[in-house]
Amino acid sequence: PAGGDALDGCDVVAPDGFDVPRDVTASSWMISDLDTGEVVAARDPHGRYRPASLIKTLLATVALDTLDADRVIEVTDEDLVGAEGSLVGIGPGGQYSVDRLVRGLLMSSGNDAALVLARRMGGVEETLEAMNAHAAGLGAVSTHAATVNGLDGPGMMSTAYDLSLIFRDAMSRPEFAGIVGTEMSGFPGYPAGEGADAPDPASAPALTGPTTRGDGTVVNPGFVLANDNQLLYNYPGAFGGKTGFTDDARHTFIGAAERDGRRLAVVLLDGTRVPASPWEQAALLLDAGFDTDDSVGRLVTGPPAGPGAGTEHLASGPLGSVGTAAQLDPSSTRGPVLVRYGPWLAVGAAGLV
Repeated sequence: PAGGDALDGCDVVAPDGFDVPRDVTASSWMISDLDTGEVVAARDPHGRYRPASLIKTLLATVALDTLDADRVIEVTDEDLVGAEGSLVGIGPGGQYSVDRLVRGLLMSSGNDAALVLARRMGGVEETLEAMNAHAAGLGAVSTHAATVNGLDGPGMMSTAYDLSLIFRDAMSRPEFAGIVGTEMSGFPGYPAGEGADAPDPASAPALTGPTTRGDGTVVNPGFVLANDNQLLYNYPGAFGGKTGFTDDARHTFIGAAERDGRRLAVVLLDGTRVPASPWEQAALLLDAGFDTDDSVGRLVTGPPAGPGAGTEHLASGPLGSVGTAAQLDPSSTRGPVLVRYGPWLAVGAAGLV
């Protein structure tokens, strides 16, 4: 398994003396060092789960690598088609820099921001291809993004190991690290113009409803955007992370903190809010990680060598598509079951009938 032999399996793997907090309910989790890549402890690190909005860390990385952060985008009604779930509050006629959109994506988990960014990178399908290619390039070969915003879709999956890789890579970008570590940020209203400017969080006016300009245009005013990662406000040394939830994924979470110069990140998948909320469970695991000096593996960045090492195998099983010469040769010992044994299966089925 990627990361070392100790990471094979579904049970907890941890150094001697590491005590798993009893209130941690996530089916899969991993604590890793952001600087060295060492895996401090984990549970079911390669188990595949729905990531929910944690996949937005991957989208944000691709967006920051592709688009100029200062580029201003004027949003249209078409940009927002399909926006549902958690929304940051983008509207038609609004003008938003790429930096503002990524803030709405990461701080408020805005599904509307995800769609606007994707449509400025060539479209949703093209963006998904870029996200999956970037994940595969990192070595996150058990990750498949089926939606740009983290809503559940066919084949949507990731692992605690993969998301640790993805988050570590994202945090190497100062723009990303700065955004996920921000508690408050001004966000524009719409349509652009008078009354729609993003307010200064330090001197924001009292919250007001829509106003009307002299020409009769109704304006939704700018507002202060608060980061929904509660670890930032409640855990000493916290400096970033991402929240997530869908019905299938249940609660997911990434959190990062620094203590005595050591920077740890924790990923939780398939979790609950009882007996503790996701950020509180993350805090418990971070405490345990900071109390541990040993490790059980290491994050390995880069695609694994060998055939079938990328993400193309995720959408197919033993009855998958036929492509190689070996798969097309029925006498070969390799290839899909239907190609190798199709005639015999047909005879058996006829006999059974």
